[in-house]
This record gives sequence, C-alpha cells and structure tokens, in this order.
Amino acid sequence: MEHLENRELSWLKFNKRVLEEAVCPETPALERISFSAIYQSNLDEFFMVRVGSISEDEKDEKEKKGKKKKDKNSDMTASEQLDAVFTAVRRLQPSVEEAYRKNMAELAPFGFEHVSFDTASPEEQDFLELYFKREIKPFISGLVINDALPFPFLRNKELYVAVLLNAKKGMTIGMIPATTKERERMIPLGSNGRRFILEEEVILHFAHLMFKGYKVQDRAVMRVTRSADIMVDNKGADFRDRMEELVFKRTKLNPVRLEVTDEFSRDALDYICKKLKIKNGRVFNSHIPLDLSYLYQLQDLDDDPKLHYRKLSPRKSAMLADNRPVFSQVKAKDILLSYPFEAMTTSFIRLLEESAADPKVVSIKITLYRVARNSKVISALCAAAENGKDVTVMIELRARFDEANNIEWSKVLQKAGIKVFYGPKEVKAHSKLLLITRRAQGGGYDYVTQVGTGNYNEKTAALYTDMMLLTADRDIAADAEAVFESLRSGTFVEAPKKLLVSPLALRPQVLALMDEQIEIARSGGDGYIAAKVNSLNDSAIIEKLIEASRAGVRIELIVRGICCIVAGVPGFTENVTVRSIVGRFLEHSRIFIFGSENKDQKIFIGSADWMSRNTIRRVEVAAPVEDERLKKRIRDMFRVMMSDNVKARVMQPDGSYVHAERKDGEEAVNSQEYFYAEAYKRLEEKSEKQKRMKNAREQKAAAKEKAAAKAPAKKAAAKKPAAKKSAAAKKPAAKRTTSRTKKKNEE
Repeated sequence: MEHLENRELSWLKFNKRVLEEAVCPETPALERISFSAIYQSNLDEFFMVRVGSISEDEKDEKEKKGKKKKDKNSDMTASEQLDAVFTAVRRLQPSVEEAYRKNMAELAPFGFEHVSFDTASPEEQDFLELYFKREIKPFISGLVINDALPFPFLRNKELYVAVLLNAKKGMTIGMIPATTKERERMIPLGSNGRRFILEEEVILHFAHLMFKGYKVQDRAVMRVTRSADIMVDNKGADFRDRMEELVFKRTKLNPVRLEVTDEFSRDALDYICKKLKIKNGRVFNSHIPLDLSYLYQLQDLDDDPKLHYRKLSPRKSAMLADNRPVFSQVKAKDILLSYPFEAMTTSFIRLLEESAADPKVVSIKITLYRVARNSKVISALCAAAENGKDVTVMIELRARFDEANNIEWSKVLQKAGIKVFYGPKEVKAHSKLLLITRRAQGGGYDYVTQVGTGNYNEKTAALYTDMMLLTADRDIAADAEAVFESLRSGTFVEAPKKLLVSPLALRPQVLALMDEQIEIARSGGDGYIAAKVNSLNDSAIIEKLIEASRAGVRIELIVRGICCIVAGVPGFTENVTVRSIVGRFLEHSRIFIFGSENKDQKIFIGSADWMSRNTIRRVEVAAPVEDERLKKRIRDMFRVMMSDNVKARVMQPDGSYVHAERKDGEEAVNSQEYFYAEAYKRLEEKSEKQKRMKNAREQKAAAKEKAAAKAPAKKAAAKKPAAKKSAAAKKPAAKRTTSRTKKKNEE
C-alpha cells in the first residue's frame, strides 16, 4: 500500500538521516564523526531488538508451516522483512565507510590520523611490536578450533581476531579475544594521542605469534551481534532476582549478525557461520573499524572551536524566580520547562531538593524509567526519605539496556527507607510523573504535579529536547494519584478527569479528539491536527489520520524516527505533511494539538509516542496544557519547528525524505539553536524587567524617604504660633521690598 510504510524500513530511513549528519559540511568535523558512531550504535540496537524479534517470528513461521505473520503495512512475512532489512543495511555500508574516510581526511591538517601498521613508520612498527609483546600478548590467549575442539562463545558486540590456520586435515581456526577493559583501545603514536592505531589492528598484525606450530593463511577482525529480544513479566516477589538473571541470560541469545573486516577466506567464514548457526546472508563486510565508539574520545583531543559546535549552555528558566520556592510559584501559575534549552538542575531538581527539605511537604511520588548514573534525582529522593517524608518510587526494571542500572538504584532507594515497587505485571510503565503533597496554610493540602516527555536524567536532559509541565491543578493531582494507585495495585486507570493515561484512556481519547476535527472539516470549518512524536506506527491512529485527511483536515506531523504513514499520497494523505528533524540534539518531546488557534484548541504534552506499544501496551501519561500563555508558547515552538530549513527533512509521496527547501532570501532557521537563543532572550527580558521593577522600587523608596525627611519640618512649622501680619506684610511685593530696604538702611 503506497500510503503505508514498513516499520523496520522506515527506521532505517531515520538512521540514514543520522548518517547524513556525518557528512553535513555545516557541522564541525569533530562533531560529524560522532554521528558515524551514533549511526552504528543505533544500528547495533536495531539488530539486537528488532531483528532479534523478527528472527523469532521467522523461526515460528518455519515451525508452524503455512502460518505466516505478515506486516500490516507492507504485507511482508518475517523472512521477507529480514531480507529487505539486510539489503537496505548493505546498501548503506559504502556511505558509512566514505563518511569515516572523508572526516578523518578533513581532520588530518589538525594532526589526526588513524594509522595502519603499513602506514606506520619503521620506528613506530618497532614500538608496536615491542608493545604487543610486553603489554598485550601476556594478557590474551589464542584458541585453536576444529571439529575435535569446542567452538568458543563469542560475546555480544565484542571484537575478535579470527585466523585461518594450515592443518593437515579439516578446517582449523584460531580465535583471539581483542576487546579488553584493562587497556586503552586507542594506542597513541604521538604525544597528543591524535595519531593512533587500534589495539585489535595490532593483534591482527601479530596474530601469528599466538599460534606456534601453525602457519596463518588468512586473518580478519570480526564481531557478533546477538539478539536482545527477551522479556519477563513482573510476577512474584522475586521479580528483581529474575530480572538480574535475565540481564545475564540476554548476553547468551542467538547471533543475528556477523561483521568481518575486509575479505576473509570463504571456507573459513562458512565454517564459522555454521558453528554460530547464522546464515551467510547475514554476514557484513566492512573496510573500517567494526566498533566506532572510540570516535567520541577524539573530540576531547582538540579544543579548536572550528572543530566543535558553538558552546551552548542551558539557561535558568525565565518562568522561575530565584527568591521563592518552586512549589509556591507553581501554586500561583502553571510552569512549562523546555530542555536542553533550560537547565534541569535549577528547575526540576531544585523542586525536588526544596521539597526534600520543606517541613510541610508530606509525600513525594514518582515514576522512574531511566536515570543518570550519578543521579541528583535519586539523591534528592533519599534525602526526602531521611527527612521523614513518605517517598514512593515506581521504578521500571524492564527499561531496555538500563535494567542493571535500575536494579542497583532500586536497592539504593530501598536502603534509604523509600517504598519501591516495580509497576504492572504485563506492561512497562514508561510515564514521567511526579506528585508532591504539601500541608496548606490553615489546613488541608496543596499539590504540585509534574508530567513530562523525557526521563528524570540530568545527562540526557542536556542532550535531548524535552518538555515538562508543572501544575497545581487539583483534578490533575487526583488523576496522578489514581495513576500511582493503579501502578501499585496492578490495575489501569479507566476514566481520568484530565490526564490521558494508557493503556485504556489515551488512544480512545486521541481518536475522539481527531473525530472532532473531522466533523469541523466536514462542516466547512478549519479542522487541524498536529503532533510531534518520536515514532508513529499505531494502526488505529494512522487509519484515523487518513480519514481526517480525506475529510479535509490539515495535518502537520513532526516525526523523528519511524513513520508508517506516507504523506502526500493522492486520495489518502494529500493533506498530511511529515517532517523529521535530526540535528545536534535528539528530538524527544511529544506534543499533541487538536484544533486551530482559538479558545477551543486542545494541547497535550506527555511520554507517549503514537506507537501501539505506547498507546495500548504501556502505562503512559499526557497532560493538557490549559494556561493560554503556555499554549501560545507551545504553538510558537511548533511553528518554528515546522519552519526549520536547516535540520528538517520533508517526507515525499514516495516515502523518501529531502531537506526542507530554503527559498531565495529566506533566513536560515535551525529550530534547536533558535530555542537556545529564545531561552536566553526570555531570560534577558526577565532580567531587564526585574531591573526596571527594582529601579521603580528604589525610586519609590527614595521618594518615600525624602518625604519622610521633610515631614518633621512641616510638623514643627505647623505647631509654631502664627505671627500677626504687619502692615508691611500686607503691602504688594515690590513695596515690601522697599520697606525692608529702608528699615535695613535705618539700622
């Protein structure tokens, strides 16, 4: 179907947009290379999770002959999807290699060089041989593998040097682990470290020294990617223990990809694939390093401004005053925070720390999905518990690839006396929700609820674009309390007053809001739907968007990654526009807008993407933005993102993406940099306003002080007896002067 896109192929198009940033001439060279590393990291996770999952579906197809699970959008079977994925990834590989070579060449004038053993000088080669013998060889071992010896377990994403050994009979392979935590992978060949060779390349060159009695006939570096598609339900008191077992078990799952440098003996490769139980069609050759994570280290080796992004520092929020507690400010008006443009430490973490110390705060409840390794959020929660607050934390142990981190934090929280629980049995809790309860003056309680689009993580708050709403609305607080109660009891919220809460009370409400716009359009009105999400694949929402487009509703979507609806297809989506922004920061905020700009327009922000996993298989929360000032701010932000002509790509009717056009004379708009400037401008305007108010107060105080100084003299004059007016005093002024002059002369 031309108006629908396969989920996996759509994601690969997103990663292609990431790769485009690795060759963008406007991006500084040391920043460009990080996009190569991000592309590879993204692809690793894609293979581990999505390819791992589809591989299981393929296995089921073969076991259940005739029963094939087809993708709704593309009508492809699991096997067909895998073939399409591998083909698309293979086609991108030359671009990956070209980006790496081009960027390293551009960095060469600054002293950066990835040296091979062949390009090293004779002195450097002598040094590397000595280095191998002294620093590497004593700590590694070469394993000989043949049909008489067991094939070793190859760890997920770790590097190995494989060699083909001569043998009198049968296939004999040598395998050397080349990933180590004890030594630096980059071996410097100069004082500043910019000229370097990688450790696996040194091991590769000297691999023959590890297999005495054998002749090495061929050699290569290889890397296995294993499936991570494993899930466990939250059942029983031993859930955390079972999660720890799962984290270990996941490292043992089946391989889904094998990467090999350059060319390697076909017979030896066939032998290794057979032992790994992986198809030859899932082997990928690369002529650059298999693990590009070391590229991040290069950024620290040169601080030349020409090689880096312009320094941008998060600002204090212009909505928050420094001299009043955050809680009281939220009680007075709703507050919207926007990251990374505004600082998390001076806003959200400040709220937590103030609440931890506030004697009137009685309880804090929060959901945690991903937190920083040295988390100030955790510290504030522990401090609150130590100060006698009732602190409740729902921490999601199933947050993929953060399981181990969350398991350890759950232990820390429990040790601090915090009530910890792990959420529903069969679905993840992905919501970003906080509820603070405080004793009110004169009795009763006040509440502050926070609903966000991103995690409570100081590190990602500086790298991802996110929003959070702080409100004292009592209906929202009641809904938040209901969410926490349902999370504790293993039930789901069905009828919230204001919040949208999946899995039961988010998608139906979104569809109903879309129906309202459809009716407006059919009645001749200006129907409008807009959304900013990370991904879109929910079939019910897509069908409703198509219905809305056909009814004449104008639809504007900003979708960073997966987008399974194709925009601009006649008869289906001609009224749909899709943009994707890929730039310096990871776009992560979620915004839903229903209705044109009027008093009836409804705006929500929250944690849910428009994916079925979010809308019906997770606990997600979105909050209405009701304050007109904040609604205008979000509208303005959305408008700027739709105007981005630097980092935005626009989807075409064939599903491809092209950079947004900049018309002749049109000003360049980079939305991410614009919002940084806007945050600074808002803070400057606030500062100027405060200065004016301060000056006005000072002038008023000075006038008051001056008036007070005059008051005693006036008071004394008022108490002095009035003297009789002389005849001279009654005369006109000129004559009085003459009389005074005459009197003076007489004296």
